[in-house]
Amino acid sequence: MILVINGEEHNLSANSLAEVVAHFNLEEHLVVTEVNGEIIDRDKWEQTEVEPGMKIELVHFVGGG
Repeated sequence: MILVINGEEHNLSANSLAEVVAHFNLEEHLVVTEVNGEIIDRDKWEQTEVEPGMKIELVHFVGGG
């Protein structure tokens, strides 16, 4: 299905927000997710079903100095 992730269309085979995060191999504890303008808590990723056309923002924090 086509999802808009960080402003770009991606064709993913995912059922939940957790699967979207896993697809990009991101460290879960360093990611903030937003779906259609609403921040989704990490404990709700598995229950958050994705649908075609959803706008998802993934913000991944990295260390550095």
